Amino acid sequence: MAFLFCIVFGLHYLCLCFPSDAMRMLRKTIFVLFLLVVLPTAAQEQRPWEALLGELSTQEDVERAEWEDTYEMLCDLEQHPLDINTATREQLLQFPFLTEQQVEDLQVYIYYYGGMKTLGELAMVTSIDYHTRCLLTHFVYCGEQKPRTTPRWIDVLKYGRHDVVADFNIPFYERHGDKKGYLGYPYRHTVRYNFSYSDRLRIGLLGAQDAGEPFFANKNSMGYDYYSFFAEAHRLGKVKTLVLGRYRASFGMGLVMGNSFSTGKMSALSSLGYKADGLRAHTARTPGNYLQGAAATVEVAHGLELTAFASYRKVDATLGKTDSTDTSSPITSIVTDGYHRTATEMAKKNNSSETTAGGHIAYRTKGFRIGATVVNTTYDKALAPDTSVTYRRYYAMGKNHWNVSADYGYTGHLFSFHGEAATGGCGAIATTNALAFTPSSQLSLMALYRFYGKKYNAIRANGFSEGGRVQNESGVYVGVKWQATRQLQLMAYTDYAYFPWAKYQASVSSDAWDNLVQVRYATDRVSLTARYRLKMRGYDNTEQTAMLTKTTHRARLSGTVNAGNWRMGANMDLAFCDFEQQSMGWMASGSIGYTHHWLRLTGNIGYFHTDDYDSRVYAYEQEVMYAYSYLSFEGEGLRCSVSARASLGSGLTLAAHLSTTKYFDRDHISSSYQQIDHSSKTDLALQLRWRF
Repeated sequence: MAFLFCIVFGLHYLCLCFPSDAMRMLRKTIFVLFLLVVLPTAAQEQRPWEALLGELSTQEDVERAEWEDTYEMLCDLEQHPLDINTATREQLLQFPFLTEQQVEDLQVYIYYYGGMKTLGELAMVTSIDYHTRCLLTHFVYCGEQKPRTTPRWIDVLKYGRHDVVADFNIPFYERHGDKKGYLGYPYRHTVRYNFSYSDRLRIGLLGAQDAGEPFFANKNSMGYDYYSFFAEAHRLGKVKTLVLGRYRASFGMGLVMGNSFSTGKMSALSSLGYKADGLRAHTARTPGNYLQGAAATVEVAHGLELTAFASYRKVDATLGKTDSTDTSSPITSIVTDGYHRTATEMAKKNNSSETTAGGHIAYRTKGFRIGATVVNTTYDKALAPDTSVTYRRYYAMGKNHWNVSADYGYTGHLFSFHGEAATGGCGAIATTNALAFTPSSQLSLMALYRFYGKKYNAIRANGFSEGGRVQNESGVYVGVKWQATRQLQLMAYTDYAYFPWAKYQASVSSDAWDNLVQVRYATDRVSLTARYRLKMRGYDNTEQTAMLTKTTHRARLSGTVNAGNWRMGANMDLAFCDFEQQSMGWMASGSIGYTHHWLRLTGNIGYFHTDDYDSRVYAYEQEVMYAYSYLSFEGEGLRCSVSARASLGSGLTLAAHLSTTKYFDRDHISSSYQQIDHSSKTDLALQLRWRF
């Protein structure tokens, strides 16, 4: 099978080199033959958590940067697992698939029995189902129960682990910006260094360069365009967590301080609507949503914790015209994409500064908790968005921005609830409350209500929403998760949201209704999933004279088989959109993987055909470690990729990922500086890792 896949991929790539009608017909014939042979048996991802994240990313409208951050965080946790016997509540709640009740039951078991000897004991925690246990085993290990003392520096240096990862991306095509416009060369590369001592101490340094950015030139005289440093320590006496450098913080339901990751509506069922409190180092290369400075969580008394944080960082901003009464240009928008490829983008680099300080206090006892958060953010220039655009009328303005909130909750075996209410200098309020009912470990139901005033603003807010902002929205979400048997699982939700003020592409009040149902059958060898999503949301018509409802249907059928060293799977995605006109799209894809001792090989292929952008289809593709590949396709074309990972000994690992996309309905790809004057694009990613 692997030999056949290599032959098909080679023939297809040869056809790309000689474009003609005959070759185009040959390509399609090759593709059909491949589907007949491979799709009945196509590939499961190597890591179950990676497959889960891929499933979530293809079904939820969450920003790519947030998915990248979540993916990098889970990669990082997999490479630096937690000792389950000493991990804190906050560390365990980092995992988006664990509920607060499951974490509490887990820690009660560890306390009562003096720790776990093997991960098989997870089966004794009845609230943790089989699939959750399988996921958790990739991120934790059972260490020896030792007194919680501060580690000696001599032990840290002797038993600490070093981890160096370097990756390099090579495009086999030329963009318009590469010819004229971009300041640097077309290669993307990253270097990471991590030092870790169990789960008590971590120190890391990262340097990253996007394609087109100058290296040791222009404003990047120190080499890389983006650097990140962090140091994170846990359980230092009364200090539960200490972070220095770049970090993230999240408290309550995220209405005031929520700059941690978010994975959308489906994963809310897994966590029962609760967002993890606490601090964590910013280990990702995503440049936008982080703090820079110092933060610490201290256990003041039993059940009482105090967190304080301070941050100063430079930010990229688009500056407006200078006001006659001010000597500085106001900020019309904060830029978070991190690109500095052109002279215009480079001029925005670090042209403004942001200072943030605040704290959180929380008290927990017998399942109850209550807390309060205060945050103040100041910019060196005033925020001045273009309020002549209706939907920006109530965006944050001015230099100084403060918010306060109260969060509360209760976790029990049958019922749990979580909530937060917030306000600030804007004078408006925001609140969200979630109620969960779990009569057994097999069944959980959840309802969540949120109200975000149209004038509410919080710079660091990141709460549950349909509109993408903690502002101008009220809604109700209801979801159910039922583990009917060990193999069969049902998940479904419905969410209605109302926007009283204008939104982007909706000049008057509008609403949205989102519904999803998923059935999954999974054993140790076979997994079958069927999912359907119906979403309706109001938008302006093309002439902006009336509001119309855009109705989008999406469905996916997928199957995977694990047969010893072979992993195979297939997917069929469908999309139908009705808005001013009807359009349809579909994608059939398959993959096959082989693992043998030191070598791992994976191949993917997919054919897509969509009428337009509204009927686009999504696909998740496994790449080298730390590289998140969430792709969308429109038009007609073929996507192929081959990955290889080899352990070379002495802690060295080499990985490669070769991918190509061929379009049959166009002679160029993308536009502006990113335009490629060809109907196909091929990329090669190389990665070398050294652990010692």
